[in-house]
Amino acid sequence: MAADLALDDCLDFTLALAREAGVLLRDRLLEDHTEAQKRGVELVTEVDRASERLIVDALRERFPDHAIEAEEGSGQDAPSPYRWFVDPLDGTNNYAHGYPSFCLSLALWRAGQPLMGVVLDPLRDECFWARRGRGAALNGRPLCVSRRSLLGESLVSTGFPYDKASRPDNNLFEIGQAALRVQGLRRSGSAALDLCYVAAGRQEGHWERGLKPWDVAAGGLIVLEAGGRVTGVGARPWDIRSGELVASNGLIHEELLDLLGWR
Repeated sequence: MAADLALDDCLDFTLALAREAGVLLRDRLLEDHTEAQKRGVELVTEVDRASERLIVDALRERFPDHAIEAEEGSGQDAPSPYRWFVDPLDGTNNYAHGYPSFCLSLALWRAGQPLMGVVLDPLRDECFWARRGRGAALNGRPLCVSRRSLLGESLVSTGFPYDKASRPDNNLFEIGQAALRVQGLRRSGSAALDLCYVAAGRQEGHWERGLKPWDVAAGGLIVLEAGGRVTGVGARPWDIRSGELVASNGLIHEELLDLLGWR
């Protein structure tokens, strides 16, 4: 753990910043939004950009030497080992339709390793967070993954890549296989929330392709600190730049990998 950064203070700052951005997301949900296509069916709205400006400006002021990687491109390069991953609105397509499943996600990594992550669902007033080696919490209460050990008794979630119409590994085959084997299959439209739900024991697993680092940098750590497991395809070590992820309570992980054929 980095001795040159006061992580307790840093976490307090990040939690407060997430709350501030969450108010913006909540208060502007029912507005008429200006929408633009990014890639495939992925949208961006003026609220994504406003939330990112608020977050990135605050990070630049507090940590001027840190690198910032933000979804809408307003981050900053820096030679620092510290790097922030910012998703100002995860679940934009939901948000643009007024569908109440979205969040914001902030994570701090150092030299390729996660230090802390915060995911805020502003509508449910649920703030998930984790510190590396210190556990995970929801609104201050410790989190722990579920103890269900059989895939057939498990609730799992997934998502589609935004370019699903043009890529062969678009997850349609895997979803068909999983639907026949699991107790329930969910698709929320927010990978960060799905990962937090694994950490909270609300579901046993999540898999997805076509992900970006800011989608999973916080949620993946939250799963790990809640006692779960996160890997890539073929049970390879988790790499946030690989674009793919399998997360679980650990007990169903091997069975889920077998089902997906991700070996």
